[in-house]
Amino acid sequence: MVSDHGGNRDDDGAAADRVSAVPASVRPVIHACGHPLMRLLTWNIQCGKGCDDVTDLARIVAVARQTLDADVFCFQEVSANFSRFGDGADQSAQLAALLPGYSAIFRPAIETVDPDGNLHRFGNMTLSRLPVLQIANHLLPWPAAAAVRSMRRHALEVTVQASFGVVRVVNTHLEFHSAGQREAQIARLLDLQEDASMSPKQAGSRHDEPYESQTVAASSLLCGDFNFDVADPQHALIARSGRPGLAYRDAWTADRPGRARAPTCGIYDRAQWAEGPDCRDFIFVTEDLTGYVRSIEVNEATDASDHQPIAIEVSE
Repeated sequence: MVSDHGGNRDDDGAAADRVSAVPASVRPVIHACGHPLMRLLTWNIQCGKGCDDVTDLARIVAVARQTLDADVFCFQEVSANFSRFGDGADQSAQLAALLPGYSAIFRPAIETVDPDGNLHRFGNMTLSRLPVLQIANHLLPWPAAAAVRSMRRHALEVTVQASFGVVRVVNTHLEFHSAGQREAQIARLLDLQEDASMSPKQAGSRHDEPYESQTVAASSLLCGDFNFDVADPQHALIARSGRPGLAYRDAWTADRPGRARAPTCGIYDRAQWAEGPDCRDFIFVTEDLTGYVRSIEVNEATDASDHQPIAIEVSE
């Protein structure tokens, strides 16, 4: 997959994207109808900072597109106006500009105002060239963790129209330092999926008032940096969930059971990952989508972040 999709829209993109007469609002619909594959890439981009200590969002986007000509990009660790990251720039605006033709949705887990009234935000970003039907930002539990360093986490849920149906794409990044906080956050993610799959909703054709404008899809794809490894019992909380409704399953094993798992962090950055390569980034799909997973791969070649991008293709 890494070598097959070079990001050349002229070769593999939707025809509508190359015809200026087609209104921009219609192009995502034509794209979804004409492409049976849903391609998604998830990546903790570390605010664009590579293992060479250089912050370069253009490099991030170039690597992401070389890895996969994705319909949906899910990025974690995007900063807006925090001076320690990316010279204090609004990275959400920069990423949106680097990926024209995608609906760009940035939502913060942290949104704070300094004494001078300046807004600082940090969170996840999802960019989609499939039609976006619904957006929800879920703040995850942040229980007290004694003296352990931690910060607020969230799950950005963007519902898109794929060729095979409506899918909730949940882009998340769980707590690193506190296992207890992480477990509470996992429980909330499972609550959200149980609620959605037990009580799906379809928005009406009119959006002139909020009661008729809500879409809740039972099918879901959950991705991001989970900060547990595959041997951790917390992985099993998601991958072996027995909750009512459509449960999540690990897309890696759904694709090829028994295949050796590729590391997703610590390959090149041994300062932060002193114990070496590990797997902490995952894509989970609901049970109705496990048979739709056509491929899932990790780009192990790039050092543009301390984490590696994961690419998945899903179709009927």
